[in-house]
Amino acid sequence: MMACPVSPSVIFLWANEFQPLILWPVDSLEKEPVRFTLSLFFLPSVFNNIQNNQVVQTLKKENEALRKNISGETVRVQRNCMNTCLKCEAGWELHGGTCYKFNTNKSSWNDSRDSCQDLGGNLVKIDSREEQIKLRGLMEEAEDKFWIGLTDSKEEGRWLWVDGSPLDESLKFWSINEPDDWKDENPAGEDCVRMGENGGAKDLKCWFDRSCDDPHKSICEKSAVSGQTAYVCV
Repeated sequence: MMACPVSPSVIFLWANEFQPLILWPVDSLEKEPVRFTLSLFFLPSVFNNIQNNQVVQTLKKENEALRKNISGETVRVQRNCMNTCLKCEAGWELHGGTCYKFNTNKSSWNDSRDSCQDLGGNLVKIDSREEQIKLRGLMEEAEDKFWIGLTDSKEEGRWLWVDGSPLDESLKFWSINEPDDWKDENPAGEDCVRMGENGGAKDLKCWFDRSCDDPHKSICEKSAVSGQTAYVCV
């Protein structure tokens, strides 16, 4: 910074060689030297403020450029969605990491299990209360009665899932007075389990043991697969 007289009565204080910072009358300098001295004292603060404002503006521009770049990357990831999204084959419904297929063709428990296995899955195994809630919520009609993968056909009273694991005592959703192994219609009793209730059960306790030969709809399940898909990851 320098002071430069440009006329008999005026002095310019220059911030740099291009920008005049202060225009000061000479006569005022003579009358108010203290004020002029104080003004010169605070000039560094003025320069610091100017520099800080310039830094702020630069950071704002960089931040906006970064935001646009991140937005572009987000769109690109959503479009590609490679190896991060889960998907199911056509005709299967995705819930969580599992694909479900609600077979509306009625068949015996064994035939239903075989059909699910032919499709690369098995009759559904209910592993949690949340899964029971989810499946029960999809059953809205009185005739929504579906085989699930639970049976005691190998040993009466010992309920096993299709993968051989025993029924968790804390995850049983039997309806009232079930299972009863009723033998009036079939001497072999009732060794297979279906979900559903005539008229629609309002709670989660909607499991019934039935004769494995009865024709019912069924629910298949298998794990979802990852890979490129047209759907956005959620």
